[in-house]
Amino acid sequence: MTQWIGSTFTSDAGWDHLETLVDIGDRMAGSDGERRAAEATRDALAEVGARDARLDEFDVQGWTRGDSEIRAGGTVQDCIALPRSPADEVSGELVDLGYGLPADFEDADVEGKVVMVATNVPDYYDRFVHRREKYYYAVEGGAAAFVFRNHVEGCLPPTGSVGTADDPIGDVPAVGVSKEVGARLARRFDGDEVTVSVDAEAHDATSQNVHAELGPDTDEQVLVTSHVDAHDIAEGAMDNGAGTATVVEMARALAEREDELDTRVHFIAYGAEEVGLVGSAYQAEVTEHDSVKAIVNNDGVVRGRTLTFTTHGFDALDEAAREVADRFDHPVKTVPEQGPHSDHWPFVRWGVPGYHVMSETGDEGRGWGHTYADTLDKLEVRDLREQAILLTELTVHLADEAFSVDHVDPGTIAAALQEENKAEGMKITGDWPYDE
Repeated sequence: MTQWIGSTFTSDAGWDHLETLVDIGDRMAGSDGERRAAEATRDALAEVGARDARLDEFDVQGWTRGDSEIRAGGTVQDCIALPRSPADEVSGELVDLGYGLPADFEDADVEGKVVMVATNVPDYYDRFVHRREKYYYAVEGGAAAFVFRNHVEGCLPPTGSVGTADDPIGDVPAVGVSKEVGARLARRFDGDEVTVSVDAEAHDATSQNVHAELGPDTDEQVLVTSHVDAHDIAEGAMDNGAGTATVVEMARALAEREDELDTRVHFIAYGAEEVGLVGSAYQAEVTEHDSVKAIVNNDGVVRGRTLTFTTHGFDALDEAAREVADRFDHPVKTVPEQGPHSDHWPFVRWGVPGYHVMSETGDEGRGWGHTYADTLDKLEVRDLREQAILLTELTVHLADEAFSVDHVDPGTIAAALQEENKAEGMKITGDWPYDE
């Protein structure tokens, strides 16, 4: 009965696949590296016993990074372009808006200026303010350029995309600078004219989702997901090689337990997550939402030992995660709020029950994520194996015919976003899908 636990805790399938992914190099959406990672993931799922492992291709806005710089007071300051920034060179007065909260933009005149904001938010603020929200506050105010300043030490400029689903290339040049460069810019050049120069190429491209399945051939399905793409500046070990490696390890364990599955388990490793959830949005459009019993989206796992489940107000999902954790006497944390920033969201926003599964790191914000430091050495194989055991058991629980969780009306999700003060930011980024 418990043999699968021992085989999972001694398995190398997931970790070997993680090493395969990080060794590919650039896995930027639409790149050759992303395709090779998708093909390797397809092959890994087939090798561990999942059936009908395949790729499904779709169009995506391609973007290739060139050189970027900030020129200020006769100096050249290091920076990197934010993906989907337009190529341009602009000058304007540098304005440091600190955290870049909505109120900071309301109180500032940013017309024609170069706006710099931090990657984090203060402890007292009631929600996380996403990069794209800060960017579009700057765009709405008429800013000439956007500078995203890391809060993590170590000379690590942050990356992260701009743009919307309708207009995938951003409106104004956008760059990331390290905490140290940001502090220098604020100290020496706040209020002075600076020049932001971005060289990048936008082009047509394709991405792909990876699919495989286990269990009975039921119309109803449990989705076990991750994303295979990563930013082009690092190995993408934490974000999100680890999530895809966990999906492979879960597929291996679930293949051992296939007779216990009452519901089909559908594994999907999405492409193009980092540039606006493109792969999962495509999948949500071609999937009958009523067929999805629940989603287990792995994006941010393995970074620490304690799993965090964002449950989007679905009490049955909260209870299921806690029940499985209690069974293994393993700590977990559940968060009943809405989490609109990963591949579960194109489904959950319409009332489909889903988890966003992450892990606690003790760090504020992304930590090493979206920087050069997102590398394999930050992760532990023990955490991958332990979490694969918990998530495998959870998936079997969700697939059991005795388990039920109701879909909700999209209006319920919209009301929760309003209550949690997240609607305003989604509206300015073009991510609010509901009728007023």
